[in-house]
Amino acid sequence: MNQIAFPQSREGRTLGQRLALLLFLLAITGGAVYCVMHLLEDLAPVRESSMFPYILLGIALLIALGFEFVNGFHDTANAVATVIYTHSLTPNLAVVWSGAWNFIGVLISSGAVAFGILQLLPVELILGVGSSQGFAMVFALLIAAIIWNLGTWALGLPSSSSHTLIGSVIGVGLMNQMLHGTNGTSGVDWSQAVSVGKSLLFSPIIGFVLAGFLLYVLKLVVRVPALYKEPEKNAPPPFWIRCLLILTCTGVSFAHGSNDGQKGMGLIMLILIGTVPTAYALNKAVTANETQTFLAVSHSAADVLHRYGNGAAPAADARSQVEKYVQTKTLAPDTIASLKSVVDSIETQVRPAQTMAEVPQGNVRNVRNEMYIASEALRIMEKQKAPAFSAADVATLDNYKKQLDHATKFIPTWVKVAVAVALGLGTMVGWKRIVVTVGERIGKTHLTYGQGASAELVAMLTIGAADAYGLPVSTTHVLSSGVAGTMAANGSGLQWRTVRSLALAWILTLPVSIALAGFLFWAFRGIF
Repeated sequence: MNQIAFPQSREGRTLGQRLALLLFLLAITGGAVYCVMHLLEDLAPVRESSMFPYILLGIALLIALGFEFVNGFHDTANAVATVIYTHSLTPNLAVVWSGAWNFIGVLISSGAVAFGILQLLPVELILGVGSSQGFAMVFALLIAAIIWNLGTWALGLPSSSSHTLIGSVIGVGLMNQMLHGTNGTSGVDWSQAVSVGKSLLFSPIIGFVLAGFLLYVLKLVVRVPALYKEPEKNAPPPFWIRCLLILTCTGVSFAHGSNDGQKGMGLIMLILIGTVPTAYALNKAVTANETQTFLAVSHSAADVLHRYGNGAAPAADARSQVEKYVQTKTLAPDTIASLKSVVDSIETQVRPAQTMAEVPQGNVRNVRNEMYIASEALRIMEKQKAPAFSAADVATLDNYKKQLDHATKFIPTWVKVAVAVALGLGTMVGWKRIVVTVGERIGKTHLTYGQGASAELVAMLTIGAADAYGLPVSTTHVLSSGVAGTMAANGSGLQWRTVRSLALAWILTLPVSIALAGFLFWAFRGIF
């Protein structure tokens, strides 16, 4: 088989490629300027007694964006693999096109995936994100994920950034529990971990089966020999096939942005809340009317909880009691009364302000933490269906939880832009290794146009469905398994050496990232 040729030098670039690269660099520069301007604007009202929080913020943001940059090596490179490999688009133009749709996907993302992953973390680490343990957690998560992603990229393996980050989260949770024993400190939220694990486990299987089936159906229905031939060297495919491949690349890029792009966002928000809570702990975009609605819904929720409290008095430290419930998932006689007390406390602190932005700076962190604890407690009660609230009361509490999440689980636009910029830069730097692996090293024959379109279409739909349910999936695993499925359905055969390497990377990712993140968390606790 002839190796596919890629542009190697500046001299070999066409005018279109140069214009695409210039457009990409201008977009990156514009995005970076936009992010810096809005970050400075957000920090302008904040008064810190020393420069240390700002220095820590800068370092942490660079590491977080470094994670997204490395994510671009793996996951975003998969989105452009087929259009580059089949010469449907030149590499520079493919990166720009994919980056634009990643950006759109990132912008419209809800944040559900980002905060779903954070729910795996011990609650006391999230509440104490501004403490030494909180910073140790964030740095351990990010650095462990970067180390493993760079290692697998150097070997040309399409490893999953999602898989790595989730393993790092579990590693921090386990180490946190080991360090504190049974004194009430929690570890991993295993019910949430199982939910996330299922999506990571089944999505590659779905990709393999559905992509293979789709290619089989395609060959029965669309009898066009050119669709099932390997790409000719340096020659683009027929026009309609080219349009099909660009369309599927667009879909995967958009779906990747709306799902994978969220994973670093949640960690960036933890960094912002930990270093400058007065600027980012509460959503300052909540309007005066929305704040009044929040207060009204809060009052109704307190009434509901009062009716189910069975006359019990709240604990002396109501928030600690609710936090204990979130950690243990065990309902004590005074849990409901304590939760009502927390709800009342939130209302008392928010009511004097016209908007969330006007909550006194000294109260912001406390209000945010109480909102987070109340939201998590309501989530667990809904999941366990205990106590047995009536349908009307469930609706009231669910509305209140949505109001809490709107005030605390938000992602500023500049954070989304920063993630999109980092993903785009990573794709531009690291696409080549992954493109060769996807195109030539999974099957015994080169990837055909039909196989590429089938694998990407399934990846697009699978990732989009997971995003709708707030579940993280791996673009890398779904697309790679989809390509393998099309090779199997086509009778092309698989290169088992590559398949074993991919499977080994998939199997090792969790234990390695768990061990690495746990060790780094232990080490960073001493440093911070």
